[in-house]
Amino acid sequence: MSPILSSIVTALGGVLAGLALAAGLLWHQQQALTRARHAADHDDTTGLPNRRALLAAADRAARRGTPFGLVLIDLDGFKAINDTFGHEAGNDVLTDIGRRLAALHGPVRLAARLSGDEFALLVDGGPDEVAAAARAAWRTVGRHPVDLGAHTVAVRASVGHTTAALGVSPRTLLHHADMAMYQAKQSGAGVYGTTTTTAHTGLPSGTRLRDLRRHR
Repeated sequence: MSPILSSIVTALGGVLAGLALAAGLLWHQQQALTRARHAADHDDTTGLPNRRALLAAADRAARRGTPFGLVLIDLDGFKAINDTFGHEAGNDVLTDIGRRLAALHGPVRLAARLSGDEFALLVDGGPDEVAAAARAAWRTVGRHPVDLGAHTVAVRASVGHTTAALGVSPRTLLHHADMAMYQAKQSGAGVYGTTTTTAHTGLPSGTRLRDLRRHR
């Protein structure tokens, strides 16, 4: 091989090696970006979408102008599970319940964990569909105990649901679902629902959020 050809081959080899290195770095950067995006809108305990993802999905549903609603699920007595069996067991319970909720079929569009022992569902459809999804969520949470290995834990929930009205923001809708959930917890009904408007919370006159929180 002539010196000139040898120099060309060597140069090309260096270029290809540089391209391969750059491609590898780009791939790692893309993977890191994908992981960061996933972490930004997913819960690290259950793997479900988080509050941010739920509100974004609800905002998209509101812009489409089709009927939808939110269901909020709060696990009853969850603190006692943590106190009795430890936080790792508590996380196992949250993960199991998250799987059950994520497995619910349409019209449930999305299941999310908001924080602590609170979950939420975004549901397509009007009041009947949203109410049916709320009852299904309540049943699936309490259908059978969670297996913790050496122990099983019975889990129950209080569930609130609300249907979107025109012009109501996703955050307002979530707040009203939260209020309905506390009404379910206070009354012991298990499930309580309302249709959200800008001027009505769906709760009895004079009921305040701090009054409901005493019964959590």
